[in-house]
Amino acid sequence: MSHIIVAALYQFTPLPDFKALQPQFKAFCDELGIMGILLLAEEGINGTVAGSREAIDKLKQFLLTRFDNLEYKESWSDEMPFRRMKVRLKKEIVTFGTPVNPSETVGTYVDPKDWNDLISDPDVLLIDTRNDYEVEIGTFRGAHNPKTTSFTQFPEYVKTLDKSKIRKVAMCCTGGIRCEKASSYMLSQGFEEVYHLKGGILKYLESVPKEKSLWEGECFVFDNRVAVGHGLNLGHYDLCHGCRNPITEEDTKSPHYERGVSCPHCYAKLTDAQKKSARHRQYQEDLARKRGEKHIGAVMAS
Repeated sequence: MSHIIVAALYQFTPLPDFKALQPQFKAFCDELGIMGILLLAEEGINGTVAGSREAIDKLKQFLLTRFDNLEYKESWSDEMPFRRMKVRLKKEIVTFGTPVNPSETVGTYVDPKDWNDLISDPDVLLIDTRNDYEVEIGTFRGAHNPKTTSFTQFPEYVKTLDKSKIRKVAMCCTGGIRCEKASSYMLSQGFEEVYHLKGGILKYLESVPKEKSLWEGECFVFDNRVAVGHGLNLGHYDLCHGCRNPITEEDTKSPHYERGVSCPHCYAKLTDAQKKSARHRQYQEDLARKRGEKHIGAVMAS
């Protein structure tokens, strides 16, 4: 049994004292040896953290003293998927760029056990709200890919839809948080029936048996595991340190792949100076690993 618990959590709720909470949360996590990232903003909290079973349980209880409707889910990892603990102050806990308030208006939640029936309805437009590179490695059968490179582009995508021809909309994302804002926005634009997957794709993969699943591929996650599959088992992707995109074993055989530096997706976009800097970073990481130490200059996946 893996000993590292990975907890993903969020809640949209008014948090006027979010700045004062930053040092408290950081000290609490540091004391328990928890690593990962928590984002705090006036609209709430969002984050993914990892630690021992005991540490994560204590953190959950600590958070529940402040957050009364925390969306919370767990998975696991054989190794610590983060290198440090960060608590960051943000304008938004998930950057959308267009004013919406999921605390007041949000789409209809659909439990994973009911999701297959919903998305099998021919009157439903299924939208994967994640970015293009995430959708490419896995999504639900029949899902529409908006082909965004940033969540801030989603409102522009919505403008291309003819709501007079769309009866129902179903939305999915990694853990559920992006769908909170996306569904709230679509309702504000006049779409009448908007549904989203409660707990996100991760909850679906955890709770729906593979033989009954309509999911195809793997799900990208924002830590060093890169991707997970059914049952939240570790996937088959690695991560390019040049562009932070998932790469396959086939990508690593490309002449444009250099460990810790570049891959076929970003080789032509990186300058010689960037490649040189990346080689130096990789060299320092390798030296630290040989000494059994952590390289503190390494970039943490988030």
